[in-house]
Order: sequence, then structure tokens, then C-alpha cells
Amino acid sequence: MEYFLAIGLPFLILMIFGPGLIKVLKLLNFGQQIRGEGPKSHLGKEGIPTMGGILIILAILITSIFILDLNTYIIWAVIITCGMGLIGFLDDIIKIRTRRSLGLRAREKFLGQVIFGLLLAFYVYRFTDLGTGVVIPITGEVYELGFWLLPFVVVTVVGTANAVNLTDGLDGLASGVTIIVATTLALLASALGYRELTLFGLIVSGACLGFIWYNTHPAQVFMGDVGSLALGGAIATMAVLSRTELFLLIIGGIFVIETLSVMIQVTYFKFTGGKRVFRMTPIHHHYELGGLAEAKVVTRFLIMSLIFALLGLASFYVI
Repeated sequence: MEYFLAIGLPFLILMIFGPGLIKVLKLLNFGQQIRGEGPKSHLGKEGIPTMGGILIILAILITSIFILDLNTYIIWAVIITCGMGLIGFLDDIIKIRTRRSLGLRAREKFLGQVIFGLLLAFYVYRFTDLGTGVVIPITGEVYELGFWLLPFVVVTVVGTANAVNLTDGLDGLASGVTIIVATTLALLASALGYRELTLFGLIVSGACLGFIWYNTHPAQVFMGDVGSLALGGAIATMAVLSRTELFLLIIGGIFVIETLSVMIQVTYFKFTGGKRVFRMTPIHHHYELGGLAEAKVVTRFLIMSLIFALLGLASFYVI
């Protein structure tokens, strides 16, 4: 029953309050700002309500309070989710007020993310019995990080949050991939005996499932940075608290590919005097500019995400 509630309650919250939130965002004129250098097909999305991620966070928070034991370390999953969402909220507000596609300065956003990553890292290192080891996929060996656990956790949190943020560029893509990743991490948490983390993963999946109802093409609302950074923080914390960070690299393969595409593009552009590897990054835009319809790109990326999830599960169950 509790597993059904974990998925069903956040989904129900989105179903009930989603239409009202969309209307409020429209009244407040909280419209999406589109980059001028992006695909021309995206220009029609200018003004579609953004910051729908607020309801994702509220659904996760309300459901967590209702069904989880917050006296355990699961409270940190909620704290990091809301904290990263707060950074995204500030970023979105600045974008809306200045009417441009850039919000917080990169260093400001990065500093906020590092602070929350450090808080989680210090908690795990000093106040839990999780140890400082990380499980190696396939072999099952545990590699002890010792003090290096602290920067490792920070990189996991910051990297995952920004990876989800980069993936949030097509209707239904980030929320769809997150459903797959969060559900898969919940399966791993269940296998490892982490009941609360299992429920939290299902809560995140349920919230994304409700959001994607409004976010499928053509989208009625976008999650904004408030949603993408919060979701990244949520799945990163799940991986950290279950010591499955390296499995997240496999399961979240789409997030990794999206991030690598940007890193490759920027590096190549810098050292070749303006040449590009891809038509545009993140890589989902590369395929759009190559002539694939947005819905087809999303569908194919979701198929790939399912494959990565299965590979992640396989690398765990062979241990």
C-alpha cells in the first residue's frame, strides 16, 4: 500500500493542482525565455509558463512528510531536493524579471550547489554509518575513499543537478528520463534494504509522472531550473545515501551523454578557433537541427534511457 501511495499521491497532487498552477503562472506572466541561437522551432515556446517545478517540489515534500520517516537520514534527501530547487527558483526569477535566458551568474549558481553538496558530504562522512566506500559496478568490490568521499559527494550532487538541467530542453525529456532513473535507483535501494530511500525514489517518479502529463509535446508548462535542479539533487542524494554513485553513471547514461556533449563542444570550440563537433548542444538539439522531430528525439532518448537503466540493473545483480 505504501508503494502505491508513494507513486500515487504526488501524481494526484499534480493532477489536482497542475491546471491551477499553470493559470497562476500565466497570470503572473512567468513565461519561458528562449535563446535566440536555439532551434527555430523553439521560438514558438516563448512565453509558455515556466517554474512548474515548484509543484514537483511541493508534491515531493508533502508526500515525504506524509509517508516517510523523516527521523532517519532520508530527511537529507528532502533537504537537498528543496535546497537545489531554491537555487533554481532564484535563477528562474531573475530570468523572468530581466526577460532574458540567463539568470544567476555561473559562479553564484555553482557556489550554491557546492554548499548543499558539502552539507550532504559532511553529514555522510561524520554522522552516518554508511562508511567511506563506493561500490564498483559488476565486480561488487568496495573502494575506500576515506577523506576523498567529501569531494566525491560534492561532484556527484553538483554534476547530477547540472546534468538534469542540461537535459531539460525538450518537452517531456528531463521528466521522462528522471522517472526511469529514479525508479531504477528505487529498485537498487530496495535490494540493499533501504526502505525509506525506495519510497523516496518512487515519490520522485510519481511527481515526474504527474508533471509529464502537462509537459509532453506540445508542453503546457516547463519545469524551469527550479524543477530540474531539484530533481538532480534528489537522484544524486539517493545514490549517495545508498552508496550507488557509480551505478548512477550507468543508469543516468542520458544525463552523462548530454553533459559530455556540452563539454566536448565547448573544449573543441575553444581550441579550434570556433569550430564545432555538434550542430548545437546539449546533444538533443543536434538531432533536432539535423531534421528529427522533437517528439521523435524525446522518444528515442527515453528508449536509450531504458537501456541504460537495464544495464545498470544488470551491473548490480551480477554482483
